[in-house]
Amino acid sequence: MLLKELARDSVVVVDGGLITQLKAQGFELDGVLWSAELLHTNPQALVDAHKAYLEAGAEVIISASYQASRAGFHQVGIDAEEADRLIASSVTLARRAVDEFMAEHPDTFERYVAASIGPYGAVLNDGSEYRGNYGVPRAILRDFHTVRLQVLDEAGADILACETIPSAEEAIVLGELLADASAPAWMTFSCRDGEHLCGGARIDDVAAELGLLGTLMALGVNCTPPQFVTSLIGNLRRAVPNIPIVVYPNSGESFVAGDNCWEGDRSLDDIVGYAREWHEAGASLIGGCCRVGPAEIQALADAFQVTDK
Repeated sequence: MLLKELARDSVVVVDGGLITQLKAQGFELDGVLWSAELLHTNPQALVDAHKAYLEAGAEVIISASYQASRAGFHQVGIDAEEADRLIASSVTLARRAVDEFMAEHPDTFERYVAASIGPYGAVLNDGSEYRGNYGVPRAILRDFHTVRLQVLDEAGADILACETIPSAEEAIVLGELLADASAPAWMTFSCRDGEHLCGGARIDDVAAELGLLGTLMALGVNCTPPQFVTSLIGNLRRAVPNIPIVVYPNSGESFVAGDNCWEGDRSLDDIVGYAREWHEAGASLIGGCCRVGPAEIQALADAFQVTDK
């Protein structure tokens, strides 16, 4: 089990951006569902993308459910029952990729499937996951997350990965709902600087409150500029000193929601240098998010000797 892997004094390598690899495979996924569109139209493409990261050395792959929800599928004419089936299939497809990889590499160590649970802002398709200013009651957040979390938990994921969470309110809602989950879970935040979530709350305050709930196996950050990560790790470590930390930042570029594009300079070209710094600061699971592909994950795996584990 992954908790055993975390007990060693090394790094567990997480995959990179799923849509980054899918675009490399020739897919333009700019609709409301992003990569989740392929759950319906081309599931094999998702298996292939997951395997690209496994071949690169990723020990944890994250399912194509970040943008998948009943509300999101409803926008493209898919009913709730079929939406739930497609959401669950994201775990099945990731598991298929792991099974095929293990059959091809029978002497390697175990790989894990994390079910992506994206924020409410993802279904709005307007970049709200980088702001957190939803302006909706807590009850709506709870209703939105309850069914999807249950579907993904029952689908058999090794980990529930609540990711790119921008607001304290949504973090606490998810932390409370995870009390009923059977799989262990991590939560990662989208952050605007070295101290604050994108919604403005201090990361140490949110982490401390989540720590009291006791429903998470790890806490961390993702889809955040890499230059902020070391400071964020320090704040997390001080708030919850005994919980593993997971980080998988983006390339350093900024997403422009209105134009559906990325701008600015990459600051993650030296991913290994950054990763060593993050590990020294306290991170034990490290990967990448948007605009980070298999080449960068391969560099991490080589640096942390994944093949020797």
